[in-house]
Amino acid sequence: MLSKSQISFIKSLHQKKYRKENGIFIIEGIKSIVEFIQSNYQVHSIFYLAQYHSLLPTLPANIKLFEVNNAELDKISTLQAPQGILALVNIPAQPVLDVKILKNVFSLVLDGVQDPGNMGTIIRTADWFGFKNIICANNCVEIYNPKTVQATMGSLSRTNIFYEHLPSLLNHINLPIFGAVLDGKSMYKTDWGKEGLVILGNEGQGITPEVLEFITHPVTIPRVGAAESLNVAISAAILCADISRNFHK
Repeated sequence: MLSKSQISFIKSLHQKKYRKENGIFIIEGIKSIVEFIQSNYQVHSIFYLAQYHSLLPTLPANIKLFEVNNAELDKISTLQAPQGILALVNIPAQPVLDVKILKNVFSLVLDGVQDPGNMGTIIRTADWFGFKNIICANNCVEIYNPKTVQATMGSLSRTNIFYEHLPSLLNHINLPIFGAVLDGKSMYKTDWGKEGLVILGNEGQGITPEVLEFITHPVTIPRVGAAESLNVAISAAILCADISRNFHK
């Protein structure tokens, strides 16, 4: 059985303040947990219903295992319908961006994305299309938010994510800078080339004025119907697909 202090500690990690204070975040679901075990992340401990133990791979000796019952899992899970297994993972040190890794590839830049589900879906989409790097403005949602982690479906373990002051970074970047805007050039007529940054803005406000001025290639997804706008995660998927199609010709 879990102690009251264990349950209280895990529940505290539902909040950003305590994730940051303790340097630990939560992941749930056997698929995601296995991917994090096999990644460079350090899994701290795993809490599982009995039937999930056999699904785990061979584990490093330093990972603590706790068998729990349904009532205990309900208390510590961030989900309305817990997935039978939950892990605590150490938050790694904030990586330092070496701009050399941005050469000869495409990377996503997120300017103020606030919704955890959108962030997680963008990370998963980037992983699908082979975009290894995502650069986030400092005011983007935290990637270790449980809703973000859940939406990545394990892709967080394979993606390089940096938080930067975008104007300072973009001022020193010598790459094509594409920006998703409403009045840009049709993506179908855009020459993507072989490298660049692709900027997507906040869900409601779009790309901020101070970041807009660095865009060298304004791009739009042509509208055919009457919808006012596209969800930012959907926009990311459409742009990644078009870039990938051109990049791998």
